[in-house]
Amino acid sequence: MNDSHIPHKPAIIEKIDVDAAGINFGQPSDDLTGIFLRTIVASKPSGNFLELGTSAGRATAWILEGMSKDSKLISVESDDALIAIAKKHLGHDSRLELICSLGEDVIAQLPKNHFDLIFADTWPGKYNHLEETLLLVKEGGFYIIDDMLPQPNWPEGHAEKVANLIQTLENDDRFQMVKMSWASGVIILVKKA
Repeated sequence: MNDSHIPHKPAIIEKIDVDAAGINFGQPSDDLTGIFLRTIVASKPSGNFLELGTSAGRATAWILEGMSKDSKLISVESDDALIAIAKKHLGHDSRLELICSLGEDVIAQLPKNHFDLIFADTWPGKYNHLEETLLLVKEGGFYIIDDMLPQPNWPEGHAEKVANLIQTLENDDRFQMVKMSWASGVIILVKKA
């Protein structure tokens, strides 16, 4: 499946992409990751969701598409220009709280065992503050990351960081885990009861 065969792609994504290109942002979430997130989020009606790394709001738009009317999404981004794009296109949605802050600072303030799904798409919550983030996931909740397959834009030494992260997650017996060769490489953990 390629991006041209994505069913029911949120129309707002084209506008987000235009604005993101206008500030030369070159690391957007892909549509395969988006459709995956939309589908998983739909499994948690009345859910509480957390996205670490809003970027310009591409994945955010997909998550919102899958959410029930009474669900809530907190999305965190430290880049003012990127979160401004997300606010412009998605800020009208009352289910969404956009926070412009360092992810580390937000993670430290959130309630433990609260989130039905966390999508960690930036360093905080993935390569740092991992344990603090995993404690935020409810029993039966999802922790999802992408960019786990080798990418051409990885800096020197990043492959080792990815391998170490995967090993850490594989050894965490609080979760069931599956590694998927989907999109940029998706890993899903579900917190055991």
